[in-house]
Amino acid sequence: MYEVRVRPRQVMSVFLVFCFLLYVVHKRSSSNCLSSTVENLQNDEPTIYCITPTYARPEQKAELTRLSHLFMLASNLHWIIVEDSEVQTQLVKNLLTQANLNKRSVVLNIKTPDQFKLKGKDPNWKKPRGAEQRNLALEWIRQNADPNKRSMVFFMDDDNTYTVELFREIAKIEEGHVGVWPVGLVGGLMVEKPLLNENNQVIGFNAAWRPERPFPIDMAGFAISTDLLLKFSKAVFSYEVERGYQESEILRQITARVDLQPLADLCTKVLVWHTRTEKTKLVYEEKLIKSHQERSDQGIEV
Repeated sequence: MYEVRVRPRQVMSVFLVFCFLLYVVHKRSSSNCLSSTVENLQNDEPTIYCITPTYARPEQKAELTRLSHLFMLASNLHWIIVEDSEVQTQLVKNLLTQANLNKRSVVLNIKTPDQFKLKGKDPNWKKPRGAEQRNLALEWIRQNADPNKRSMVFFMDDDNTYTVELFREIAKIEEGHVGVWPVGLVGGLMVEKPLLNENNQVIGFNAAWRPERPFPIDMAGFAISTDLLLKFSKAVFSYEVERGYQESEILRQITARVDLQPLADLCTKVLVWHTRTEKTKLVYEEKLIKSHQERSDQGIEV
């Protein structure tokens, strides 16, 4: 008979291999459960329709690219881009394809009437901007939103700066309500914000410019539960309002101050900033064009 001798080191090696295999099996099982849980959570999240009016300019792709990264981070956002144009442009289509957002977006287009277009060196506040485009997006939402599923509408201008946390707050908006929060760097102040009473109800705003407005609030400072827009089907933006009254025009048709829902830690956090991209100085590009030389972006989408 042969004597079988098992060395302690061999036993330990076998034991470690066995433990490793158990760990791998457990890890895979846990990972599958976690993936399933995350997927279910995402499916339960309300859809947030983000309306972005846009128009052709040198900075357009840069602005939209920055926004597209938010959609990569928040899976419940649906992007409605409305071009101020007679036709849809290839630039916007290319951007959505590159960002893999075609299934979570829609591109619309409608041209602003000439009488409401800014001219040359007109300041950007001289005429209402984006009214035509936002109204077309509202029409699309009313025709396509599922009335049986919670959703919100947010007017997401392409030159602002947004945190991902803002959209977690928007998802908290209750049916029949408009959510509000502070906006940084707007209205000549470091922050414009709703003012609350001891019962956490909105009783006013700290706006310094035209505080008499019914809702002295920036477009980036509120979002609307979609059921309100379906209920008040005639609520739209208008050109026939004073400067700075676009926000009040839409809100006065669907809600009252007392029904506003304060968000962002009872309006104590800034989660969005009213930033603006400086107009690009293209003096040398203009010289190339005037002298009929090849443009610097010839064959390149900038």
